[in-house]
Amino acid sequence: MHAVTVSAPGGPDVMSWAEVPDLPAPGPGEVTLDVVATAVNRADLLQRQGFYPPPPGVSDTIGLECSGRVRAVGSGVTEYAPGDEVCALLAGGGYASQVTVPAGQLLPVPGGVSLLHAAGLPEVACTVYSTVFERAALADGEVFLVHGGASGIGTFAIQAVRALRPAAVIATTAGSPEKLARCRELGADITVSYRDEDFVDRVRKATDGHGADVILDNMGASYLERNVSLLAADGRLVVIGLQGGTKGTLNLSALLPKRASVHALSLRARPAEQKARIVSGVRETFWPAVAQGRIQPVIDCVLPIADVVEAHRLVEGLGHVGKVILEVGG
Repeated sequence: MHAVTVSAPGGPDVMSWAEVPDLPAPGPGEVTLDVVATAVNRADLLQRQGFYPPPPGVSDTIGLECSGRVRAVGSGVTEYAPGDEVCALLAGGGYASQVTVPAGQLLPVPGGVSLLHAAGLPEVACTVYSTVFERAALADGEVFLVHGGASGIGTFAIQAVRALRPAAVIATTAGSPEKLARCRELGADITVSYRDEDFVDRVRKATDGHGADVILDNMGASYLERNVSLLAADGRLVVIGLQGGTKGTLNLSALLPKRASVHALSLRARPAEQKARIVSGVRETFWPAVAQGRIQPVIDCVLPIADVVEAHRLVEGLGHVGKVILEVGG
């Protein structure tokens, strides 16, 4: 088999597509896939740089999601059989021609979505479900703010909230007029340029002083104080990224009067049983809307896996909208 190897932590040039040892047969409850495509996530860039190692026992090959065809199943697996087309949430190993994954982390390719584009769904769908819909429990009619609305997570979150919480007010930040326009096309009501506008002031004015009931944040420290100040009474801030730093000042006196809460969630290191529960929730909650076309994968481009260096440079440059897909096999 082949996989993307990393010669040493560093820039995109440290990656190459190379022959590696074959995988062993899948164990009990596991499924081995022939990978058709994978997708580039910001966590992949961090792992390549040496800042986000895989959990113990997980392949050190980059890649948190993929689509493909079932190659072999381990004992106890009854829902899937060789040849089935699926997509998968991974703890690692997606940048390869084959990957082995617990059966509970597989999803059937939803109707109306190609096997190629399905590679860009598992990570964003599971992230949005576990944060916005599960932990924060966004209710219909509430105000939802997602930072980085043109990202893979942002484009999915906007669509999911619009489809399943139709009376919600959706606000988002993005870095260019083109990205802001795309967010409006996907269903955002309030769009804010983080380069030259104050998102706290804009959202507060647009909601007649109410603020945001739920904020999904990828920035971390640099946005912490402003996010907390924008929260409405009983508001929930969910931090899923640290692009703006790891250490900020949390003013508890700003939280207490509002009965507000701050959550920090990751997906990769969760136990398999938690991931299986999240995947099941995604299948039940989101997949019907995807099949109906109310939620669609937003794909910026598809590149061959041999162009993985270019793909990482593209994502680092922040010029993309949605997901960058890497095609591995036919």
